[in-house]
Amino acid sequence: MSQVSATEHQENIGFIILISCVATIGGFLFGFDSGVINGTVDGLQKAFNSDSVGTGFNVASMLIGCAVGAFFAAKLADLFGRKSLLVVASIFFIISAYGSGVSTSSGEFIMFRIIGGLAVGGASVLAPAYIAEVAPARIRGSLATIQQVAIISGLFLAFVSNYFIASAAGQSTAEFWLGFEAWRWMFWMELIPACSFLILLMFIPESPRYLIIKQRYVEAEKVLFKLYGAQEGKSHLNTIRDSVQSFDHKPSMSDLLDKATGKIRPLVWVGIGLAVFQQLVGINVVFYYGAVLWQAVGFTESDALQINVISGAVSIAACIATILLIDRIGRKPILLIGSIGMAFSLAAMVFAFTNAQVGNNGTLDLGEYGTLALISANLYVIFFNFSWGPVMWVMLGEMFPNQLRGSGLAIAGLAQWLANFLITISFPIMLTGIGLAGAYGFYTLGAILSAFFVFKYVHETKGKELEDMQA
Repeated sequence: MSQVSATEHQENIGFIILISCVATIGGFLFGFDSGVINGTVDGLQKAFNSDSVGTGFNVASMLIGCAVGAFFAAKLADLFGRKSLLVVASIFFIISAYGSGVSTSSGEFIMFRIIGGLAVGGASVLAPAYIAEVAPARIRGSLATIQQVAIISGLFLAFVSNYFIASAAGQSTAEFWLGFEAWRWMFWMELIPACSFLILLMFIPESPRYLIIKQRYVEAEKVLFKLYGAQEGKSHLNTIRDSVQSFDHKPSMSDLLDKATGKIRPLVWVGIGLAVFQQLVGINVVFYYGAVLWQAVGFTESDALQINVISGAVSIAACIATILLIDRIGRKPILLIGSIGMAFSLAAMVFAFTNAQVGNNGTLDLGEYGTLALISANLYVIFFNFSWGPVMWVMLGEMFPNQLRGSGLAIAGLAQWLANFLITISFPIMLTGIGLAGAYGFYTLGAILSAFFVFKYVHETKGKELEDMQA
């Protein structure tokens, strides 16, 4: 494949960034939908009279939908298009946001959260795939990292929204506007970005690689010309068409197996490993249970929600650093830095929780270790959002060759959300069983193992065209 010099680039960078940002609104909703639950746990417990296991399932129920949505969205996108499935996801976000707020029972709430999970799971794999398929290789990592900025921005604004609504009402379980409890309004706030997402999707093009796979060459040519200019767009069209025409059959799940050995391809196992290790470090415990965690060590609900806001802010800063570096130093070094940094910061949190005293009301008194716990927790969040948060999604969107992308994303996305579900639903049980120190000791081990996994099995994808990815 011929190389194009920096002066010869004719990409419509503004247009590429614009449509990438629209696609990442799905990531914003992914983050908002994940983070909004953080401030509603007390409300859910009171409204549905649930115990720790029931609360864990109410919180984690969305993740069942996420697993199903990630698995089927990637495959359905090969049939109906990336844009079409993003439109469906936006509609599901709207239904879920409204329904979660009006729910009157755990069963009803879980149903709407699962619908939201289908949307989150679909958006989580479709947005990075769409960006990877429209962005030039030299800036693909930076643009795909915007997905994580969007996720964290969604989390951050969910935390801010939760904090102000709870503060205005007095607490999350108190009545707010129109006689509805504050926690219900926390869910309804998501309707604003969800409706905006649906409208803006009407103005972005379909993925040119999907159009070429469907032999819709005239449409693909128009999109590529708009993305890259006439000369380079024609070159991209021919390259992608040659790659697609080299397929000896339509993409299918059987492509995940090596024809020579009949076993799952090593690349697929790497994708699954990246997806699972992102969850084994325990980050979503902070996202979903941050308020519960800090209340468990003696902070008030208001203080705990403020800490969540701070964590969201530093997360965005960490993602911006990744955008600046990922296409310069590569994906693998960033993953290694993140794994090592998380291992040390998690270990410091374990040390603080181990040395805490149990107060008269059953909460932990961190005493002199409170500052260490807060600093370590925020360093942990920074290292995650600098590394595994964005880079895992970047790599899943780009590491699979065209023939395997849909199937590979389906399996990796399924693994990611199943691991997320298990980590999330297990935390309330671990909290009452082995305590915070034991739970975070487990996540520390996950961070250590992730470093060894990256060092041995992950290969760099920086600067490679999607058509050059090898199975």
